[in-house]
Amino acid sequence: MSEQSLVDHVVATTGLTPAEAARLIDDVVAYHAEPVEEFVRRRHAQLRTAGSKNDEIFARIAEELAGRVVAAPRLSERQLRRMIYG
Repeated sequence: MSEQSLVDHVVATTGLTPAEAARLIDDVVAYHAEPVEEFVRRRHAQLRTAGSKNDEIFARIAEELAGRVVAAPRLSERQLRRMIYG
């Protein structure tokens, strides 16, 4: 479930009901939680179906990734510690 303060903000600024706002937020978060590998595979399949060639596809996916929020990779406790303590 979405964070209540965000739900309240969306309700106040859009006129959506709390349930509609929470669903919208959850849908957006789920969309952006897609791991990079899944995004690349999905977009490649979509673009191939549309008739694009691989050289066009890879350039387009790279461009899309540059402007897209993507899910962070899963990090182990050790990796997290190394980020903090070096």
